[in-house]
Amino acid sequence: MPDTTQTAELFRHVSADKAPLYRAVLATFAAAKRQFRLHLRPDEVRAEALWPETVPSLEEVQQILAQLAEWGNLRAQADTARVATIEDFYRARFLYQLSRAGEAVETGLAAFAQALSRRAELQSVALEDIQARLAALQRLAAQSPRDAAAVHQTLRELVNVFESLAANAEDFMAGLGRTIELQGADAAAVVAYKDRLIDYLERFIGDLVAASGAIAEAILALEPADELLQLAAAREARDAAPGEDDATAQAAARQLVAWRERWAGLRGWFLRNESGPSQAQRLRARARSAIPRLLAAIARVNERRTGRSDRSADYRVLARWFAEAPSAADCHRLWHAAFGLAPARHLALAPASEVAATASWTAAPAIAIHPTLRERGRLPTAGGPPRIKDRRDERAWLAEQIAAEAEQARAARQRLATGGVVRLSQLGALDRHSFALFLDLLGEALAAAHDPHERIERLTSDGSLSLLLEPIADAPIIELQTELGVFAGRDHWIRIREVGASAEAVA
Repeated sequence: MPDTTQTAELFRHVSADKAPLYRAVLATFAAAKRQFRLHLRPDEVRAEALWPETVPSLEEVQQILAQLAEWGNLRAQADTARVATIEDFYRARFLYQLSRAGEAVETGLAAFAQALSRRAELQSVALEDIQARLAALQRLAAQSPRDAAAVHQTLRELVNVFESLAANAEDFMAGLGRTIELQGADAAAVVAYKDRLIDYLERFIGDLVAASGAIAEAILALEPADELLQLAAAREARDAAPGEDDATAQAAARQLVAWRERWAGLRGWFLRNESGPSQAQRLRARARSAIPRLLAAIARVNERRTGRSDRSADYRVLARWFAEAPSAADCHRLWHAAFGLAPARHLALAPASEVAATASWTAAPAIAIHPTLRERGRLPTAGGPPRIKDRRDERAWLAEQIAAEAEQARAARQRLATGGVVRLSQLGALDRHSFALFLDLLGEALAAAHDPHERIERLTSDGSLSLLLEPIADAPIIELQTELGVFAGRDHWIRIREVGASAEAVA
């Protein structure tokens, strides 16, 4: 495993002070690597790099190269090709190339940048490619003997096309909602974008409807596809590294499982299964539902363009006016001017006490309003709202019941959790609460047992009690008398204790 500190040094150039210059230099070396050039000299780097601003001096380029070599991104070696004098020989001249670690860093950064800049799309062409690959598989399946290499290659191409289709469709639909929401605030962007997006969605939906049926029929015609998948798995297993005698067989089994998963994914995309509609049907439904959302966003833009008020903007302005009002009286006048509402007594609700009509709404007592009136704007029945029922007695009764149950549980714990090791036959008569706790503990212990003759020690699910249950050789069947009946079973050693309490040794 590579050293973590050394690995971190390889990425120092990304956040260093001269990060743009370091990136320009490494991009030049990556381009040279793609052109199969072995080394670069400092003057070549200075001439070929795409510098972000002004071109640095040769001395500065040499310092950058030396720093990158120190971090491990570059590998330096002495340059003796241009030596003409003894002074040139003793002067430090180096050839630079990407180190193995530096090349890995550049590959990772390039893949990261590509993934960020990748634009998800709905691939109608991929549907045609899937149909073509499935038709080729049908032809190969009909041959005798079957060409394992051709089957393997066709399956790999089919999986690659399908994975690209599924990943791009998921990314596109996930980004579509964000696109609609973000562009909803920009009127010009929404109007310019709407026609192209709607046409794009409608075209893909049409292609998906037309292709899904044919693809589903082709998949059904190939099933059961296990023989084709076994051919592909066996061919991939040939590359298994030597080791154990059955390494090839194990590799073939692993590859077959992987190919079955891929085939199940392809099948679930285009064929309905027990869990519901196929993924293609769900994608089609999501694409269709995106069109009304886009049209709604456009309608909102048109409303703003025609001069209709934006309620949220109006409320924000009104809130600012209230905050800037110099006095409470001005707030009251603003309230009446904005809403035209009198105190809540205009709802014909009976207040708790008589209030004069001239009383201020801030000074009047609060009035209980039925929840239905708040939610729907009308009462559930004609007339005044029903009286709010006082449930203090019921709450007090529930509190008493909870306290009684807690006391019963505490008493049951004290009765059983003695911490000593005793026989089941020595527990004596149990009340209903102690017996219920005993059954819970016994059930948890027996659920964890694999052998009826083994010793069991287990904590309860809440971790508060510990139970030890140990069989006794040739123990008789005993009976425990409880309020709920007679409990019978083979005698055992048992110990129940509170967690944290000192445990006594087994007798």
